[in-house]
Amino acid sequence: MLLPPANTPLYSHPLHAIEQWLKSQGCQQDSKNVHCWYVERPTWKAELSLDVEELTVLYINGAEGGRDLVRSFKYSLSRADIEAAVFSGP
Repeated sequence: MLLPPANTPLYSHPLHAIEQWLKSQGCQQDSKNVHCWYVERPTWKAELSLDVEELTVLYINGAEGGRDLVRSFKYSLSRADIEAAVFSGP
């Protein structure tokens, strides 16, 4: 399946396209909570949640002092903008 152009708002992507995109970024879907995804990079790891109106990212130990850091991105943002923000890490 081809993804819509990267400048397309995420709300214009079908769910299976969003899932394909997350897999292509190295994310693993939670088998029990299918709206939750996990990603790990050499310097950080995060839990992503496909919520009703936004994509929420919990960077584990991503803030100063080892605290978790939460960021949310509205689906009205383009896939390219969300990708750049989320996968650049905390």
